[in-house]
Parts: sequence; C-alpha cells; structure tokens
Amino acid sequence: MKDIQTSGALFQAVQLLKLFPDSKTFADAEPRVSAEQIETEFRALMLEFVQSHFDLPQTSNLVVAPQPSLEAHIDALWSLLERPAVIPHPDSSLLELSETSVVPGGRFQEMYYWDTYFSMLGIQIAGQRDLLLSLVKNFSSIIDRYGFIPNGCRTYYLTRSQPPVFVLMLEMIEQEFGHDAITPFLSALKREYEFFITRRSVKLPNGASLNRYWDAKNAPREESYLEDVELIHDNPDHLTLGRELRAAAESGWDFSSRWFGATGLGSIHTTDFAPIDLNCILYHLETQLGIWLQNNSCTQAAETRKTTILEHCWDETHGWFFDFDHQTGVRSQSWTLAGMFPLYVKLATPAQAARVAVNLEKNFLKDGGLITTLVHAGQQWDAPNGWAPLQWIACLGLEQYGFHDLALEIATRFVRIAEQVWKRTGRLMEKYNVEDMQLEAGGGEYPAQDGFGWTNGVVRAMIERYDLRSRT
Repeated sequence: MKDIQTSGALFQAVQLLKLFPDSKTFADAEPRVSAEQIETEFRALMLEFVQSHFDLPQTSNLVVAPQPSLEAHIDALWSLLERPAVIPHPDSSLLELSETSVVPGGRFQEMYYWDTYFSMLGIQIAGQRDLLLSLVKNFSSIIDRYGFIPNGCRTYYLTRSQPPVFVLMLEMIEQEFGHDAITPFLSALKREYEFFITRRSVKLPNGASLNRYWDAKNAPREESYLEDVELIHDNPDHLTLGRELRAAAESGWDFSSRWFGATGLGSIHTTDFAPIDLNCILYHLETQLGIWLQNNSCTQAAETRKTTILEHCWDETHGWFFDFDHQTGVRSQSWTLAGMFPLYVKLATPAQAARVAVNLEKNFLKDGGLITTLVHAGQQWDAPNGWAPLQWIACLGLEQYGFHDLALEIATRFVRIAEQVWKRTGRLMEKYNVEDMQLEAGGGEYPAQDGFGWTNGVVRAMIERYDLRSRT
C-alpha cells in the first residue's frame, strides 16, 4: 500500500470533511509511519468511534423450548418475532410504528412489506387476530404518512416499495372480522394504488399501459452500500445501475437472472420490464377496489389490464406467462415462478392454466418443492432455491383451476424440506435448496437467514390447509 494520503477511505474522509482549507494540504502530507500501520490504526479508530456513539443492531434469540411438532414450534416463534410499538430516536433510521409489528428474523429486525403478508398466514392459523389487525393498522398509518408502503420500515427504504399486497392483508381482515372492519383502511388502499399508477406506469409500444418496478434514486443502496459500490465500479458504462438494483429490490426478487438474463448482475435492467407478478397483483387490487368502493372506473381498469396482460405476457408457443420488455417490445424468455401469478388472481383462461400446470410440474417441481427459475446463476432468487411465498402463490393458483393434486404435492414436498431442516437444526430458513435437500440454500449478498417470518407463515398455513398431518 502506498500514497494513503491520495486514495482510499482515509483520503476521502479527510477531504470530504474539509479538515484543511486547501485540498492539496493532505495530498502533500508526509506519513510518519508505514501506510499499512496508518490504515490499521485508522480502521480501529473508526470502529471504536462507531461503537461508542451507536447501538449496533442485534439479531433475535429464536431459541424456544423443545416442541412436539413443527407447527407448535412455529406458533411459539411469533412472540420472539414480535416488536412493540416504535418511537425511534430522532436520528434513527427506524420508522415510527404505533402498533405491534412482526419482523422476519436474522438480519432483518424491522417490519418488511410483503414478508409481513406471508407471516400473517401463520399468525391467522395461530388465532392471533389482534396481531393481524395491528399489522394492518401499521401499514395504513405508513400510507397516510408517505403515500405508499416502503420496502421495509427504515428511512433508507422510502424511495421504493414492494409488491403491493396490502389488498391481500385487507382480504384477510375481512375474512376474520367482517367487511366493516376494512372500511377504515380503504382510503389507504386507494392511495397506495394511486402511487403505483402515477409513479410506476409505463406505455407499451401499442399505447397500452402496464406497471413496472422502479426507484427514484440512482445510487448504491444504503443497506448494501459496499456491494453496490463495487458492482457500479466494475460496470462504469451502466449509468443507471444503482436504480436498477433498487428496482429489483422493490420487486422482492433481489437478485435473479430474471432481471439480467445470462449476462450477469452488472447488466441488470429491471425497469425495462412490465413484470407479470406486479401487474397481476394490481389487477387484483383494481378488482377489489371496484367491489369494495363500488367504483366502476377501477373495475374497468382491471378489465383493461387483464386484456393487456394476456396480450403481452402469455406465450402460446411455450405455454407460460413471461415478463414483458416494454423497451424492446418483446416478451422475456426467462422462465420464472412469477408466471404463476395469473393463476393466483384467476386471470388466466382454463386452457392457459392447464398448460401452465403441465409446465410447472415438468420444469419447476423438485424434491423439496418448486425452484424459482430454471437458471443456476448464483443469485438467491434462482435455482436451486425455493422460497415460501412463491410455493404458496403457486399452490393457490393451481387450486383456482382445479389442480388440487399438484398443489397438494408441492405443499407436501415444501413442508417436508422445512421439517427436515428444522429437525436437523432447530430452525426455519429464509429459503431452501429444493433440488438437494441435504444442502443449504445459497447465493445472494448475505448468508442464509433463519427465523423466518414468511417461511413460518406459509409452512403453518400449508399444514393446515392441506391437512398434512392426517396424510402422514
């Protein structure tokens, strides 16, 4: 190491903090000891400073007393994943929450948007109705303050959202408490819808509109700063790389070959796609707004969106639903489980659903459930990994069209791998290697996390819905 006074972290800190009136002063400074020693002492000093001025986040202790079954273990976990109302320090990155929340677990120690819905599936089975209502109240309050629900309850997530599943949460509340219980939240739902329509719409080549994932900020993500800085440095010609990474984070699929094909993460172009899953959720949102608000314009918007999705995202040759690239005007050829969302919201025709079911079983079904894509790209939202939310979407989508046996088989296999890992480790995981049930899931920017909110919720709901205990 040499010229520590002209490059590196120390150089940037000194210059950007304007410690000297003339930038040339430090660049010309003569070191008294070796650059290696200066670097080591600077890092130690920085660490000491941070530790003396900040309380660093701690992961949860998710150890519970031995339970007689996996479902009993899951039920016991909710209290460990609950967090009380949050009144943060004025300079904290946490968002204020007036009600109890539920976190995913592991490194994720704040409430996340679409994670929470899938956690709610298990919370509902556990009979914790008041907690369900608290979670919805939190999100409604967030929409009132910010106009949308951010990726997670941190200030640095306020430039992006996630798949807009608040409508699914309200359906659950309606199921538990009756229609009158959702009335106070319908204005928030409509406001979230308006956010996606005004901030996330794109025109297709034929003049129709669909929606995309997006982030207003074109910069490294704060929560993955180093990883993004290094990737941006290695891909200087990709001028909107920061935005594309953030948009993929809004999708929840961070990251997947779905967004960059075979050319690697450095060529990611998330914002070019009108994603099949997002547009199906918005179709469902428009449909429900039309029913709940007796709003004909929302009903018509849903019908228009349905027509556009079927025209642009259905591939008759392959028998699958794909994302649509609105820049090139052609469908993506990336086979992903996002193609199951048209079945989940009952948008597909029966003939289309039948072909999707055949392709799902042939291409995606593995020993431990469904792989996310058919590509081994080293990213966590690719093969060989399987994720609880997508297993649930696929199963319920199949049920909508009468493919109950295949749904049961998927649920059985996924619960089996979750239970096997739990018996081996005492934990439920964020994701699973569904191709080799003896190996852990991998890929991504961080180690596999345990906890884990949405896995707990989906597994618990699958056991109940498919009466899996009576079948063993």
